[in-house]
Amino acid sequence: MINKIINNCINNPADYIFGFSDLNGIIEESSFRYGLVIGKRLNNKIIDSIIDGPTLEYFQHYKHVNVELSELIHKIAGQIIKIGYRCKIVEPSVGETITNSDNYKITLRTPISHKMIGTRAGLGWIGKTDLFISKKFGPKLRLVSLLTDYPLKITGVPINKSKCGKCNICVINCPVEAATGQLWDINTDRDVFFDAHKCRNNCLAITKTRLNIDATICGICVSACPIGNSRRKN
Repeated sequence: MINKIINNCINNPADYIFGFSDLNGIIEESSFRYGLVIGKRLNNKIIDSIIDGPTLEYFQHYKHVNVELSELIHKIAGQIIKIGYRCKIVEPSVGETITNSDNYKITLRTPISHKMIGTRAGLGWIGKTDLFISKKFGPKLRLVSLLTDYPLKITGVPINKSKCGKCNICVINCPVEAATGQLWDINTDRDVFFDAHKCRNNCLAITKTRLNIDATICGICVSACPIGNSRRKN
């Protein structure tokens, strides 16, 4: 039923991935046991054009894909609600309510993570610069999620550790050295291998300098990653 709903809502299925995860005991939202995560591939040409910082085309594409994903997940949630189940949507970008909270300002963490739902669904792992690395598109995608009490059939085996190995391309290319190079696993806290504050501060500065826009995007490590990158072999 859910697969049919998703497929009916998605145009160009080749540009998407989606998966279902069991979140029992993992999140505080105990009334929502299951998670659905959807990823949409970003445009190869636009990502490949990112060399030393964000381009205006990337900024516009980033925003456009977020809008598409938000509209998609609301449509899917509406269909799930119609058949008698509850949903809680996790938007593709962090909203002002969260970013203005004292907890977020201190931790740069959200209550529900797309990346966590994605790893539990077996779609990918967390890279050395804290990107979600999907098996199909690498980090070259945007994610959206929802929580539900609909009994989803889990799509894959949860991924508990990084598959980046000895590759340090994203670490080397980061202009502010936000990553230590240590591999992620489910027992390793983000702050051990990645400085989210250093990354965010650079994103704010580089977007303002290059585009005169107040936003937190960069794209250098997304473009540099060899997984799913048309300029490099996987």
